[in-house]
Amino acid sequence: MTIARTGKIQTGFRTITAIVCALTWVSTPATAARASEQPGTRPMMAFEIYNLYKNKSWQWDDGAGHMTDAGRQFSAWADGEKGESWAEGRWVISETGLLCFNATWHSKQGSFPAKSCFSHRVGNGTIYQKREPDGEWYVFRHTEARENDEASKLISADLVSQKRDSIKTALGAEQLSKQ
Repeated sequence: MTIARTGKIQTGFRTITAIVCALTWVSTPATAARASEQPGTRPMMAFEIYNLYKNKSWQWDDGAGHMTDAGRQFSAWADGEKGESWAEGRWVISETGLLCFNATWHSKQGSFPAKSCFSHRVGNGTIYQKREPDGEWYVFRHTEARENDEASKLISADLVSQKRDSIKTALGAEQLSKQ
């Protein structure tokens, strides 16, 4: 997982420049594959995506995101070159195999909305994923799961709340001391 240190997020006609972490969630895995070229693949159904992600944390190299079942809440934290940040929002899924994280990220540089979406396809037990809109299809989980599958970074535990809350507290204290 990677977190971009700079980037632009489109919100309607305005562009917000995000200094700390425009969420980029997926680096290009070594196991790249073209799901659209794989015979027998189909978009994952909403309940399949839901069961894959519900009540799990997705570990990244410098952070994690957590998807709770209750209210489809999404929370995350990241610790990049420009410092720590945290996010809260929702995760949504569609019948066309799309998973999106809609959240507001908070850092020393301020707050900004971000939306990250991933398409999912399945064929012969293999799950393929692609970051939308311009990502490449790659194997997210092989039919027989492998240690280096990206799906192996989905953990049935909350790896976010405690760290998010400490970052939140630290950033709040820092902002109060500047006033």
